[in-house]
Amino acid sequence: MANANVLEQKKALVADLTEKLKGAASAVIVDYKGITVEQDTRLRKEMRESGVDYAVVKNTLLRFAINSCGYEELDPLLNGTTSIAISKEDSIAPSRIVDQFISKNPTCPISIKGGFVEGRIMSIDEIKSIAAIPSKEALIAQVLGTLLAPISSFAFVLQQAAEKGGAPAGGEETAPEAAPAE
Repeated sequence: MANANVLEQKKALVADLTEKLKGAASAVIVDYKGITVEQDTRLRKEMRESGVDYAVVKNTLLRFAINSCGYEELDPLLNGTTSIAISKEDSIAPSRIVDQFISKNPTCPISIKGGFVEGRIMSIDEIKSIAAIPSKEALIAQVLGTLLAPISSFAFVLQQAAEKGGAPAGGEETAPEAAPAE
């Protein structure tokens, strides 16, 4: 009876993982061997704050899930210690977070095994290049900053002219008053 319960739990885990993968914008498979508890806690916190699901999974269970989603090309990556970072909305977040975490923590032995973005299987190099792309929020801020720069500069010039007693309204220069005739 206990084996039946364990089997049902595993089936439920595979079903849940399959649903997450089917609805995912991206996922990154990570080898987490050798990570300390402190490092793991910081990585999980960063993932949570960015809306990324991160979990350690058994290779066999992940294999069933990825195969049912059509990601069979990831199968060879499922050996050793494996965790997966899945994002439903942000295609770049899992790659960026793991890559930045590795860069900030050179003593942390975790590494990217592979993954997918928008349904396309990506190599490690492709994932690292995607990780270098700024977040959506950062890109929007850059565009807005670019759009606002000319307006801000113009407003600054107008303010400086007003403070220095610039030209009168209408931009016309006034002639000095003529001396009274005697």
